[in-house]
Amino acid sequence: MSTNRKAAIGFIFVTLLIDVTGFGVIIPVMPKLIEDLLGTHDVSKASQYGGWLTFAYAFMQFLCAPILGNLSDKYGRRPVLLFSLFGFGIDYIFLSFAPTIWWLFVGRLIAGITGASFTTASAYIADISTPENRAQNFGMVGAAFGLGFILGPMIGGLLGEFGARIPFFVAAGLALTNWLYGYFVLPESLSKENRRSFEWRRANPLGSLMQLKKYPAVGELVASLVLVYIAAHAVQSNWSFFNIEKFHWTPKMIGISLGLVGLLVGGVQGGLVRVINPKIGNEKSVYFGLALYALGLLLFAFASESWMMFVFLIPYCLGGICGPALQAIISGHVPANEQGELQGALTSLMSVTSIIGPIVMTGSFAYFTGPNKPFYFPGISFLIGAVCMLIAAVLAYHALKSEATTESTAEVK
Repeated sequence: MSTNRKAAIGFIFVTLLIDVTGFGVIIPVMPKLIEDLLGTHDVSKASQYGGWLTFAYAFMQFLCAPILGNLSDKYGRRPVLLFSLFGFGIDYIFLSFAPTIWWLFVGRLIAGITGASFTTASAYIADISTPENRAQNFGMVGAAFGLGFILGPMIGGLLGEFGARIPFFVAAGLALTNWLYGYFVLPESLSKENRRSFEWRRANPLGSLMQLKKYPAVGELVASLVLVYIAAHAVQSNWSFFNIEKFHWTPKMIGISLGLVGLLVGGVQGGLVRVINPKIGNEKSVYFGLALYALGLLLFAFASESWMMFVFLIPYCLGGICGPALQAIISGHVPANEQGELQGALTSLMSVTSIIGPIVMTGSFAYFTGPNKPFYFPGISFLIGAVCMLIAAVLAYHALKSEATTESTAEVK
């Protein structure tokens, strides 16, 4: 049984690695493709369309992730994961041949509808994990993301020299190869006795979120996770703007820094989590991780030299021990036959933060660097992110301590 579980973790890791690499391949050339389809070299205009493309994907994922999560609770993880991977392949084919900008929107809508690979993979990991290794196994999701985020943009940047559409063909090939790999290799993780019937009431975004009320401690823990996601957009959405504005970085320098981020994230979540978490436990991992996240963001906000941004990535990325531990705690409060529903709800929340986070972070950056600024402070988004992390720590502490008090009282009785 232990050998089968380790093999399944390996399958999921490879599946997610190929998935993220395929996504990363298109990052360097997406602006160029948008410019070509619009017939312009106006980067500002292209970025506006890029923002709406992100919105289209995130919004559809918000609506559909709970449906796919609930379907995986009824029919198993494997068919839903294969459906998701096939959908990504079709998306990239649409993007490869897109004759107009609107075809890009069709492709992104398809990807948003079927984009449940991380949702289902997270439920899969929950199925095959024990309470002792759940956080370490969730860390492999972060490791796959980190490594894929290193490989993808590097491959995409090289392929982009041969044309803006070439990386999309490669991404389509990777996604469909991944689908075939899963079809022939990936086993089912959810036993039939742990499955449940599908209910539309629980499959809509609001319905799945309302189900979280059944588990008292989960509410504040989920709110904490949402704040972490929003705070992360201080880096994800604003990193390039900030460093171009303050330190005049070139695209090459930005690419190197993102490669370092991927390397550090992969090392922390794929290696360090597996060492640290068993020693200090999930609760302390959450507290230390959030503190390191907040410290890193605070240091970014007030950095005065370019080299500092590279050094300050270390405490920020070390904060990555928080995510798997927090997700493991939340997952541990939910029965086996509702893990898909839980992960679908969490993915919907993440999609909402992908709409809210960039607007807050880039908007605040634009305001404090624009002509009507009250004072010049390009690091404002990092400061907002640090505050979000500290609030997340307070919510997590309150939830976990309240739960511990309740359990102690029950034992006394």
